[in-house]
Amino acid sequence: MGQPFETLKTLTQVQSKSATTNTAKQINTVAKQSLLQTATNLYSTAGIRGFYRGGVPLLLGGGLMRSAQFGVCNSVLPMLDTRYGKVDTINYWFGCVNPHIVAAGWAGGIGRGLVEGPFEMVKVRRQVVSDWKYQQLLNGFGTTMFRNSFLFSSFVIYMDIFRQQIEERFDTKVSPFIKAGTCASMAWLTIWPIDVIKTRRQSGKYEGKSIVYLLKDVIKAGHMYKGLGVGLLRGFIANGASMEVYSVVEKELKRRFNN
Repeated sequence: MGQPFETLKTLTQVQSKSATTNTAKQINTVAKQSLLQTATNLYSTAGIRGFYRGGVPLLLGGGLMRSAQFGVCNSVLPMLDTRYGKVDTINYWFGCVNPHIVAAGWAGGIGRGLVEGPFEMVKVRRQVVSDWKYQQLLNGFGTTMFRNSFLFSSFVIYMDIFRQQIEERFDTKVSPFIKAGTCASMAWLTIWPIDVIKTRRQSGKYEGKSIVYLLKDVIKAGHMYKGLGVGLLRGFIANGASMEVYSVVEKELKRRFNN
């Protein structure tokens, strides 16, 4: 559902005067395109299909990486609770952050990163129409792992805080779509600068540029939150819909299994 927004996010994030593939004509305009201009240019050159570039690797890897992140997280959390005992709320960090959930989320992010890295690289290259070779599949792998560790741990932390501060405090149940969409958006907002660097690293448009260079360039150019708006929209829709489907399937499986 969020693929068109994902493509626009990627195209927006890689726009910079420092991209090594910029031509002399592009150098003064590429970093100044608005989201609407980016979308218009994409449609005029590739049509509707252009918005779905990179959809195949995302489709192939999506189920695997989500299974990995939730599978690892849901295995590590009970293991920690069993070995060390459940954390009492008085020992929560800042009064609301369960350290076991932080650790489980971090582990889940690593699990996702191990699966997602190659798929993510191919997806980005197809979205920006940049050539790639099989030996480049692990380009940006470390950055993807680092991003995912913070991203998924942030997501499960916000989900737990949402449960504590909204659902339990007001004795209400929020729909999985709203809850997951909101928490995913907050998680992406938390780690967005890392995602910008990760995308540029994998795009092939910054060949020969180190992570340190990309970090300095992003800060200097004021691009730390480039593409944030469309990225948050994509994150809310995609993650909210995924959690809604997950909840429906889980209920149905439990019903069938219990019967």
